[in-house]
Parts: sequence; C-alpha cells; structure tokens
Amino acid sequence: MTTPPAPHGTPDVPLISVRGEARLDVEPELARIGITVNARGRDRRTALDDLTRRNTTALDLVKSYGDSVARLETGAFSLTPELTRHGRGERVRTYHGTVHLTAELTDFTALGELATRLADLDLTRVDGPWWTLRPDSPAHRRAREQAVREAVQRAREYAEALGTTLDALLELTDHGTEEVRAAGFASGRMRRMSAAAAEAEAAPLDLEPQRQHLHAAVDARFTMRPPTL
Repeated sequence: MTTPPAPHGTPDVPLISVRGEARLDVEPELARIGITVNARGRDRRTALDDLTRRNTTALDLVKSYGDSVARLETGAFSLTPELTRHGRGERVRTYHGTVHLTAELTDFTALGELATRLADLDLTRVDGPWWTLRPDSPAHRRAREQAVREAVQRAREYAEALGTTLDALLELTDHGTEEVRAAGFASGRMRRMSAAAAEAEAAPLDLEPQRQHLHAAVDARFTMRPPTL
C-alpha cells in the first residue's frame, strides 16, 4: 500500500504549491436595460388606466423586436396616493403609479433603437445598458482552462529551476470565475411629450458594447521528484 504524501511534503516526496490565474477581455453577449413606466392622476382609476395603457405600449414595443429580446420581465408595481401637505385630514392630492420592467437583448444593433424609442414614450424612463455574458458562456471555460495551464506551467518552471520534474497532481482548488462589471448608467429620460414631439422619432442612440473582464484562479499542489541540491 502506497503511503500518501505528508501535508507539507518530505525530502523524499517534496511538494510544490502554485496559483494559476487568467484574465480575459471579451465582447459582451447580453445587454440589460431597466424600464420604468409612470402615471399620475387626480383619482385612482385615471392613474391606473393610464399606467396600464403605457405599460402595454412599452411591452408591445419591446416584444416587437422578436428574437433580439432574450428576456422580458415585469418587476415591482405600485400605485401610491400622495396626500396634500397642508390642511387637516387625509386628503389625497394625486395618485402616482409605477411599473418596472427589465429587458435583456442579444442584438446590440437593435438595442440603441429600442432604448431610444422607449425613452421617447410618455413618462417613461430607461436605465442602462448593463453589459454581461451568458451564464454558460464559453468564455468562462476558456478562463478556467487558461488558469489551470498557467498553474501547471508555473509548477514546471519551479521544478526545472531545481533541476527536477513534476511527478503527480495532488490537489486542484477552483476559486471561481469572476466577471468584473462596471456600473451601468442612465441612458434614458422621463418626460411628457407634446403632440409635435411625438410625430418625430428621435435618432437611435449609438451604444458601444463594453468589453467584459473575466478573472479565474486555481490553486494546485504537485509532488516532484527529489532534486539534487
């Protein structure tokens, strides 16, 4: 029966521990935008009807881009009464309704046009884009493989510096693949359009995809043949 190496190695079975890292800059695969639809009214029903109509308009516009939209979700919804600041009693001055939507796109050519058209809707705000990779993106695998290769190469270089060679891999610890994301920015606006402004469409925004920075790291332990020192 073979005796396993000691945790810190022995003169007969020396150990070498290294870390391998990889840093990749890759093109994004997804862009996410946040859409906030607003409505105000002096009575609850008017505010709710306006909010429903504007929400439907925004949803239909996003859905019209077909396969360019990978995901469309509705988040929080609220209809809040705002009370008067002066006077006695609880008197409602107006109602404020809000619906939050999230759209994820794979076609960045359509992204600028859609963001512009959404921002041109009445009382609609657009935030983003936030660029990212798919969870199963091949870029994550490439980063992990590169980190492992670097760990093996580094261990070999240390062994060669001692005039010996690696013998066996004892342990490989994955520290995960980190996607370093920059904060998004507001690219839209919330405004009430006049009839004249509604007739003319705004020029599409020119949005340049932001490259994604991937970092992967592994720790590896090897045994090596005893060097002659």
